Amino acid sequence: MIAMQYRFTLPADYDMDIIRHRIASKGHLLDAFPNLVFKAYLYADRADGVIASSENAYAPFYVWQNCDGMNGFLGSEGFAGLTRAFGWPVVSTWSVWQALATEDLGRAISATRETIAVEPFTDLTALRERETDCARADMQQSGALAAVVAYDPTAWSVVRFRLWADEGPELAAGRHKYRVGHVSRPGIGALLSEPSEIAVPKP
Repeated sequence: MIAMQYRFTLPADYDMDIIRHRIASKGHLLDAFPNLVFKAYLYADRADGVIASSENAYAPFYVWQNCDGMNGFLGSEGFAGLTRAFGWPVVSTWSVWQALATEDLGRAISATRETIAVEPFTDLTALRERETDCARADMQQSGALAAVVAYDPTAWSVVRFRLWADEGPELAAGRHKYRVGHVSRPGIGALLSEPSEIAVPKP
């Protein structure tokens, strides 16, 4: 599986109702997109008095079954229309180590994404095991509706993504918080039946 996100930082005086309307009118268009596990339509609003953000942003997060799904979307008219509206984004991708979800993703109102640097010569197998345990704990003990952990061996970083039915954990260093406008989840059944784990090759 592949995790993917792009983020558009918007002007401080941007009317965020435009983003909310865009999500409300277009979010359903990916509800049956091929090879998409789920897409969380995320945004941050400086005027939000509950989920604090220092800037306005639109930052959808995706989990794909494979490259075919991701490439199909990035080559689609939908993505082309997005770039015409907001510009050409940097698209971050990560190889998924663990992905868990409940049937209640539609209840998600907030999301968190943390990025952690991987130090040189880290034991990647041990790190994967720790991050997998952390994802399971957030699901079982903290009430997360989805927990994804993935890594980027180009930038040597790990991303932790969570969906929450409440406000989620407090803002912290390295942690972004977002509102969730909609969740498309055509392939979520794969996560309900069996967690996705991609083993790290041993040297």
